[in-house]
Amino acid sequence: MSEQLRFVIGADNNIPVEQLAKMSNRHGLIAGATGTGKTITLQILAESFSRLGVPVFAADIKGDLSGIAAAGKPHAKIDERLQKIPLAEYVQRPYPTVFWDIFGQKGHPIRATISEMGPLLLSNLLGLNDTQSGLMYSCFKIADDDGLLLLDLKDLRALLAWMGDHAKELRSEYGNISGASIGAIQRKLLILEEQGAEHFFSEPAVQLSDLMQTDFSGNGVISIMDVSTLVSESPRVYATFLLWLLSELFEQLPEVGDPEKPKMVFFFDEAHILFDQAPKPLIQKIEHVVRLIRSKGVGIYFITQSPLDIPEEVLGQLGLKIQHALRAFTPNDRKVIKSVARSFRTNEKIDAETVLTDLGIGEALVSTLDAKGRPRPVQRTLIRPPESRIGPLTDDERKERLNRSPLKGRYDGVVDRESAYEMLKKRAEELQVLQDEETQQQAAAKAKPAKGRKRQSIGEAFIKSAARSIGSSVGRQIIRGVLGSIFGGKR
Repeated sequence: MSEQLRFVIGADNNIPVEQLAKMSNRHGLIAGATGTGKTITLQILAESFSRLGVPVFAADIKGDLSGIAAAGKPHAKIDERLQKIPLAEYVQRPYPTVFWDIFGQKGHPIRATISEMGPLLLSNLLGLNDTQSGLMYSCFKIADDDGLLLLDLKDLRALLAWMGDHAKELRSEYGNISGASIGAIQRKLLILEEQGAEHFFSEPAVQLSDLMQTDFSGNGVISIMDVSTLVSESPRVYATFLLWLLSELFEQLPEVGDPEKPKMVFFFDEAHILFDQAPKPLIQKIEHVVRLIRSKGVGIYFITQSPLDIPEEVLGQLGLKIQHALRAFTPNDRKVIKSVARSFRTNEKIDAETVLTDLGIGEALVSTLDAKGRPRPVQRTLIRPPESRIGPLTDDERKERLNRSPLKGRYDGVVDRESAYEMLKKRAEELQVLQDEETQQQAAAKAKPAKGRKRQSIGEAFIKSAARSIGSSVGRQIIRGVLGSIFGGKR
């Protein structure tokens, strides 16, 4: 049997602390107080996976991670650390990087459609109560039944407004449709739009294949999404996007069994945002995806200040644990430290509880998995230095790399697909012509009132409603972007 792929995280008394590539789809955690070195640890892990040919996706909270696209520079402290960590192949160099940004300012725009997001994630994004969430599910069911694809926020608002206008007709099949609930959702959609969500909900939607590339040398491409503005202004959009991306990977990627190395690795910074105030059904979905997505060859790495930010059911599935220093200012802090210390497999040479408050910057308690998936005893580890730059790119450097990006031009412009507005307008006009002819015939024949008139379909009602509104600016917004069939991940 050939030697298993592995990489060095750091060293314990000059002895390498290594991570097996085969165990890297069993997820991981980087935790620690602010300023203890979590971002550098994320950087060296991303570099390591890239060298193995594994594509990486990372959310960049502070912009610091962009330096991975540039070569590091010699420094006395780096030389000092290399003396303590045996790294025979250490070379300061840049790594292949693609930049993304929902707002399209610091990277390629990254988008998804309303229909791809689904009612569960949208309900969480909007902070809906149970009644409002039920109405959101009805909205998607109606769209599914009538072949209406929801692309952006305008499409969703339009369908909700139409549901309110036809609540009585829909009640028998889709349940009670409360005007108050529709109004509440509409107001939340307006707030969401003001926070910049309209930049995200549009087309062209990102293709997962563009996040799973290698360069000509076989290195995994590192996709870095700038979320510095998003996290501060729209944390729910940030969390929802990451969960959607995870769900898409889970649904689209084939089973790969137990691969020699991951097919892709994700780093989710400020992981507590993913779980804060999330409803139980969403938490259960996250647990389910984390548990099963390893069979698709995807590794998920959460970065947060405290492991207790992660639900216990998720935390128990994380194989690699890198714990930087914690601070003990309050009795509650000391309880957290005791809990974290107990989560590691005991090492007789280390008092984990004491060490957790004694770790210096760039040091961590590290627990890895052995070849059989068993946790190794915890080790006090000096984290290796990155080969790329520590710190962000300048604006000019980022712009230059965007200009050289293989994805340049692919996502830059918003696509407003033809057929939605035009097709419905044409149908409405044709229907109006038929109605006018019928009126003329009835007037000529002095026809009697029709008996047993057939109940109109949802599609007919929608088209008639569109016919009344076409020609006004409101009407143009209402029927924009309504296409094909949705649901079940179908495009």
